[in-house]
Amino acid sequence: MVATCLHLAGFVCSFIGWIGVVVATATNDWVVTCGYTITTCRKMDELGSKGLWADCVMATGLYHCKPLVDILILPGYVQACRALMIAASVLGLPAIFLLITVLPCIRMGHEPGAAKYRRSQLGGILIILLAMCGVVATIWFPVCAHRETTIMSFGYSLYTGWIGAALCLFGGCVIVCCSGDAQTFGENRFYYGSGSSSPTHAKSAHV
Repeated sequence: MVATCLHLAGFVCSFIGWIGVVVATATNDWVVTCGYTITTCRKMDELGSKGLWADCVMATGLYHCKPLVDILILPGYVQACRALMIAASVLGLPAIFLLITVLPCIRMGHEPGAAKYRRSQLGGILIILLAMCGVVATIWFPVCAHRETTIMSFGYSLYTGWIGAALCLFGGCVIVCCSGDAQTFGENRFYYGSGSSSPTHAKSAHV
């Protein structure tokens, strides 16, 4: 029962973390840039934000973004972080699907527990790879961006990516390390005995 609860906790953390990684990938508020103080930059309309897909200017009542479409002239770290975050988002699809199929409430015929265990381990490994891609990208990007311009603070997209990657790393490790073994994995803890069950089972069901 403990292994089942840990597996469910790992799945929930992994799913929420993957959503966070996808949100971080799709949004552009990774770092807030300013050559002066934030108040001065706001007055001069020079407060900006930088992300994977666009450079934005945050002025009073205006949020204007310039898409980064010239791939050949983009800095290498932007392209690498794009690739890592896209890979993390894509890896989440098969990983979450595999983990859904091994949930205790899901039954796929008379499938042995060893088969579900292998799928669970594969899903957990994919989640860990997802987390590592997210961790590298969300650390690499602000470090390299700081070398190009002055960073005043981190944006919500970066925080979302950090939290998402951390949840995926935690959830993946729980799934891989704390879900039991191949012999006992997948036993239906919520199994109800049929009419041919023993008298002891029938008695316990009416208690």
